Amino acid sequence: MKLYLDSHTNTHVVTGYGDDHVMIDKERYEGNLLLTASRIVTGWAPAAGGDLAGLTEADLAAAAGLGAQILIVGTGRRQRFPPPQLLRPLIEARIGFEFMDFAAACRTYNILAGEGRAVALALLHERAA
Repeated sequence: MKLYLDSHTNTHVVTGYGDDHVMIDKERYEGNLLLTASRIVTGWAPAAGGDLAGLTEADLAAAAGLGAQILIVGTGRRQRFPPPQLLRPLIEARIGFEFMDFAAACRTYNILAGEGRAVALALLHERAA
């Protein structure tokens, strides 16, 4: 087996997650956020809280402004989808998108970021019941 040196040492990766947090490069973050290989944007989608129904077109426009070609949205423990009209900023910017549960979103982001792809991860933490 050949092993190669990881050349993505400057790439932010998800190292863990829970219902109320995500670990990025072994540092804990709470609340909704946006993540790219080079940026961590906290305080994203503040009105949404963890409620997908509170997500706005402006929230997705902010995500579209990160320069990614693909946006992965983690929607908590289960996969949920927004109303189609909210997707306009992503469609107009020609950004591919996928809504997934947290676990799938974090894994997919790490794989694509590790490949050097222009990917962004948006995480919506579910509100406690």
